[in-house]
Amino acid sequence: MSNQETPKRYLITAALPYANGLKHIGHLAGAYLPADTYVRYLRAQKRDVVFVCGSDEHGTAIPIQATKEGTTAQAIIDKYHPIIEQNFNDLGISFDIYHRTSDPIHHETAREFFQSLNDKGDLITKESEQYFDEKAASFLADRYIKGTCPNCAYPAAYGDQCENCGKSLSPDELINPVSTLSGNAPIKKSTKHWYLPLDRHEAFLRKWILEEHANDWRSTVVGQCKSWIDGGLLPRAVTRDLDWGVKVPETVEGSAGKVLYVWFDAPIGYISATKQWALNNDKDWKPYWESKDTKLVHFIGKDNIVFHCIIFPVMLQLHGNILPDNVPANEFMNLEGDKMSTSRNWKLEMEDYINDFIKPENGGSQMADVLRYYLTLIAPESKDSEFTWKGFQDANNSELVSIFGNFINRALVLMHKLCKGKIPPLHANLLDELDKEAIDNIKATKEKVEKLLEEYKFRDALFEVINLARIGNQYMQKKEPWIVAKQLASNPEAQKLIDNCLHICLQLTANLAILINPFLPFTAKKICYLLKVVDKILDWENAGSMKLLSVGYSLRAPELLFRKIEDEEIIKQVEKLKAAAVNKEPIVSASVGTLPKAGPDSGSEPRASAVKPEIVFDDFAKIDLKVGTIVAAEKVEKADKLLKLQVDLGFETRTIVSGIAMHFKPEDIVGKQVTVVCNLAPRKMRGIESNGMILMAEDAAGKLHFINPETAIDNGSGVS
Repeated sequence: MSNQETPKRYLITAALPYANGLKHIGHLAGAYLPADTYVRYLRAQKRDVVFVCGSDEHGTAIPIQATKEGTTAQAIIDKYHPIIEQNFNDLGISFDIYHRTSDPIHHETAREFFQSLNDKGDLITKESEQYFDEKAASFLADRYIKGTCPNCAYPAAYGDQCENCGKSLSPDELINPVSTLSGNAPIKKSTKHWYLPLDRHEAFLRKWILEEHANDWRSTVVGQCKSWIDGGLLPRAVTRDLDWGVKVPETVEGSAGKVLYVWFDAPIGYISATKQWALNNDKDWKPYWESKDTKLVHFIGKDNIVFHCIIFPVMLQLHGNILPDNVPANEFMNLEGDKMSTSRNWKLEMEDYINDFIKPENGGSQMADVLRYYLTLIAPESKDSEFTWKGFQDANNSELVSIFGNFINRALVLMHKLCKGKIPPLHANLLDELDKEAIDNIKATKEKVEKLLEEYKFRDALFEVINLARIGNQYMQKKEPWIVAKQLASNPEAQKLIDNCLHICLQLTANLAILINPFLPFTAKKICYLLKVVDKILDWENAGSMKLLSVGYSLRAPELLFRKIEDEEIIKQVEKLKAAAVNKEPIVSASVGTLPKAGPDSGSEPRASAVKPEIVFDDFAKIDLKVGTIVAAEKVEKADKLLKLQVDLGFETRTIVSGIAMHFKPEDIVGKQVTVVCNLAPRKMRGIESNGMILMAEDAAGKLHFINPETAIDNGSGVS
């Protein structure tokens, strides 16, 4: 579908959250709030739109949480699914369906999907050696393996990711891996699995993403995809040896004991959720997944880009489904100077915010809108952002209270005081330049907001809405109807001037209700209540109109839309956060591999919290950095991410194992000069002794870059 065509229907998805615990505001800001904003706008446009989401209830995160809580996996998902769903509802996230991947219709859909691809030869099988716990008599999923991170030396990294430095890992990269089931060192055991051969589809992905969507997708999304594609795509396993998950169809030979890998089954949850929605509403689900007239948009966080832009599209294409038109992924949101972390309890859960703020005595549903406002205001659309309680307070007090709410309250108060509580007439023959400018701004704002929402620029669109309220305040201040009222006895035109000012202000108020509705739905409804109009006025076609309120119509007495947030409340929240934190200071020592990022992304100023703990010069002086040249490079067998390098340091040639195989081809880096940490203790990786570490930098798209001298210098030269 071209960007110029108007879709016949829309299917909007938001990443399925794991039902293994409560979700924090970083999750809300990353996928669900922008998706809801977009969907509310589409609904106001009267477009055919279905908004699907649901709990991801498979994968190892569920049984791991069950072990922690001393219960079963089923009990975990039954506990957290309804809580998460209610949290979303309390914060105004308006899914058409919030489904579950444990539902029979999902198992049926996912199994059919697998069967279809397998029958057509789109999947391959491979025998491989995987970690096995002899004591537990079980193959180990990545999350059931812990060890030392090869990137930052964190001693409790998981087999799929280090929660300290955030680096994606494979179990083979861990140093001294152990099973979390028994605590024993696992062995390798042969097993057969099905794989999706992504390498077959490199040309398709390169054309579809890097050519067709290079200009309309976010640069960080395209950049991360390019990095993966340029690094060379590999077959990816779609089955696992587990007893929790969607079972591989019995009709497939060798399926016993196999379940679908959660990355394969979870996105199919969008399809099964659509099927269930269709059953609930007597609709046909197929056009939403098979018709070229449908616009499919995935809202996700940046950690899901590869799955939604590379892997799932390959699956969809093979299965005969439509491809996503856009994947507006957000970066991460940090909290009070540090990365949100469930393991370190450095987070603000939706449940906690709801319990602390969304109560009648604390502002009720309007406080849901305050959170929605601030999260949109600081949305991490192009780089990581940061939630601070002081920023939250300032956004509410300085903008929602003092600008938006203040304008609407003043307009209603003055109408009751100067126009007998009724909408005054507009005297066209007395309109001056200020009046005409205000009217023009109302119409122009609609056009600006509409364009920005269509481009997924929610932060900028919200600014334009608030700016219209700011313009309203400035207009009212310049017209001074309260001063004009003092001239009523001597100036026969005074009342007409007052009428014009307040008529424009009240029509502007009605327009604000329409424009703010996608962002702050509870506030929009409250404005409608005060104006005594039905919600039908919130249809987008009404925006920009100066005939939303009828002359002579009486309105309700003004009520404050937002309350001021006091310093004591903010202090209490900061203290609560700090008191709950566990091991807040991250472990940052480095070993082999790449260095952790110094800031949220390249091109942004590093946060103070992202800086490592302070050291003295003597500590730094212990590190021996030298320039070397890569004279040979090869892939490490059975390790997708590792390259074995021979580096000439002038005085000797060393073997260094580095986790850069996803970013560089061996033949492309021979001859490159690099900076090496020479005095690290040797470590064995995949049976190879590595004697040093190559320093690397990582950009916003996740691409690695060598740190090397500007011009060639002698190998062995010191770096200081």
